Amino acid sequence: MERISKFRATIVLLLFVAILGFFAFKLYDLQIIETGGSTNNQATFTTLTRVKASRGHILDINGNPLVSNRASYDLIINHYVLLTANGTNDNLLRLVKRCEEAGIEYTEHFPISQERPFTYTLDQQNAIWQDRFQVYLEWMEGLDSDITAPLLVEKLRERYKIPAEWTDDEARKVIGLLYEMSLRKCIGSLPTYVFISDASDEELSAIVELNIPGMKVEASTVREYSTKYASHILGYVGAMSAEQWEYYKNIEGYDMDAQVGQDGLEAAYEEFLHGVDGWREDTVTTDGTLVSSKYLQEPKAGSNVEVSIDLGIQSAAEDTMAQVIADLQKPDEKGNLKDGHDVEGGAFVAMDVRTGQLLACGSYPTYDLTTFFDNYEELAKNELKPLYNRALLATYPPGSTYKMCTLIAAMDAKIIDSKTEIRDLGVFRKIPGWEVSCLQWTNYGGTHQMVAAPKSLQVSCNYYYYELGYQLYKYETDYMDITAKSLGLGERTGVELPEYIGQRANAQTKAETHVGDDRVWYQGDAVLAAIGQSENRFTPIQLCSYVATLANRGNRYKATFMNRVVSSDYRELLAENKPELLSHMEISEEAYEAYSEGMYLVTQDNGDWGTAAGTFGDYPIKIAAKTGTAETGIDGTSANGAFVCYAPLEDPQIAIAIYVEKGGHGSSLATIARSMLDVYFDVDEVGEVNSFENQIS
Repeated sequence: MERISKFRATIVLLLFVAILGFFAFKLYDLQIIETGGSTNNQATFTTLTRVKASRGHILDINGNPLVSNRASYDLIINHYVLLTANGTNDNLLRLVKRCEEAGIEYTEHFPISQERPFTYTLDQQNAIWQDRFQVYLEWMEGLDSDITAPLLVEKLRERYKIPAEWTDDEARKVIGLLYEMSLRKCIGSLPTYVFISDASDEELSAIVELNIPGMKVEASTVREYSTKYASHILGYVGAMSAEQWEYYKNIEGYDMDAQVGQDGLEAAYEEFLHGVDGWREDTVTTDGTLVSSKYLQEPKAGSNVEVSIDLGIQSAAEDTMAQVIADLQKPDEKGNLKDGHDVEGGAFVAMDVRTGQLLACGSYPTYDLTTFFDNYEELAKNELKPLYNRALLATYPPGSTYKMCTLIAAMDAKIIDSKTEIRDLGVFRKIPGWEVSCLQWTNYGGTHQMVAAPKSLQVSCNYYYYELGYQLYKYETDYMDITAKSLGLGERTGVELPEYIGQRANAQTKAETHVGDDRVWYQGDAVLAAIGQSENRFTPIQLCSYVATLANRGNRYKATFMNRVVSSDYRELLAENKPELLSHMEISEEAYEAYSEGMYLVTQDNGDWGTAAGTFGDYPIKIAAKTGTAETGIDGTSANGAFVCYAPLEDPQIAIAIYVEKGGHGSSLATIARSMLDVYFDVDEVGEVNSFENQIS
């Protein structure tokens, strides 16, 4: 009996020890492990920190980086820690004063002006932040949505217990930061307050030494431009607008304050480039000690987009165009102004004729994306409009570069064949009471004598095409307009960036763009349209697509900047360009041979001097080209200059279009095309073709 009692006592004692051990372990777990070793049993707070995903890189077709990322640091504020610390208002005042002293800009969205008289600035914010302000007013209680700005500041001075001796300006600045932190309390889904984005080393040193409770440095990345070229097509990123949010809110990885592509390729390929931000849950004590940290969602970097742009061709074109324009502006050796001395802007486009991929695309004057935001106001006020993408948005009369279109139309209408000769009389007088002269007559008092199709392009004989336009007008079918449309003129190219359509010269266009009796389409209009004047207005990218279609004997491909998209680690191919045929036009063998031979002769001197022979006469690769000069319609100014080409003649691979406002004769622009072809074909200075990827087979 005594033995049983001892056994029971032992069991009870062991059970008691086990219970004590269990509670001791739980106490240790709660006080030591879950509080990161703190035995002070401090209260803890859990905050959500957004971990930015790296945006995908933009690379050229050869893998050269165009836009990438660089490591940066953000200064963030844990509102729980700062709002529960002693002297919150004093700490915030020290913070804003240090920023003012050091010239540091910080993020703050309180919609009231910084200085008296206080006024609302809601109209300067997007709808997202306007809505957040309304949520804040409701959460604060007793603050009506129609409260005046001065009264709101006064009420918030009381709520936040701002010292009476502080100036209104000091109070307003501190209230702005308190507003940001209060928003995180009333809208729990908002991430931690990023006080300064992309802080420099100097800014970090100046702020961190203040020892503000809750202030923390967070690693991040920012966009970095790896080239000074292609600014008009690369674009930039920025905070999304309310309209953009309506689109992106249903797409994974987008929050209301996400940065998105706002222009150019950054916008066109946004959904490839944009990664998915991660979310980290941090638990900290009231003094800011990190207790635990875990990812609720790992960040996923954006995909890398390899575009079709060849940086070598792009840089050669931009540099040479700038030099050509600078040379045009200089007087000649005798001090006389050159034709083109009043040159303004220009553009160039190069396309792979086999795929529609754009190898180069630029506009002049240009700008530097690395200083875009700093210099925006100056750029916006510049009379030459450096922000304007002339390659895709500017429409111009094509001048003589249009003549291949007229030639094909006339041959389709059976007006001529490739051997038909027309006598150049210098002045075209077949329309009673109206006449127009050929440039050869105007400039030199001579004519081109008897002219057939190939020679008409070589010497760019206007009289020949006046006659074709005159004859084409007699047909009920508008062969010229049908041909122009089929070749892509006045049509969308399909490029991913915004583009203007322009217009073709025809009866409908004139009726829509003129008034009164001037709305009628006369025979003289057709005569002028035949040399690329009248109502013809096309973009440089359309001219390039048109020339590529000529090279392809009627196959017109969709223009695109896409080459391929790969995963962030370059291991997986996610998308790649597949040539898309937009239209096909049947071009007869005779017409093809006629314009091909004529465009080749433009670069040759065979007794008749081709208008681009001075630039390409000794070139080791056969080039098919056409120069153009188009009137501006403004008295006393130089004409616009145009130049188009494709190469090689027998096996076309690349098409180029160049246009310069008030650039004079298009032959002066051939140098720009040559610099681009030199890079594409790897031609050295003495004119030899080296071994390269695009070598003619």
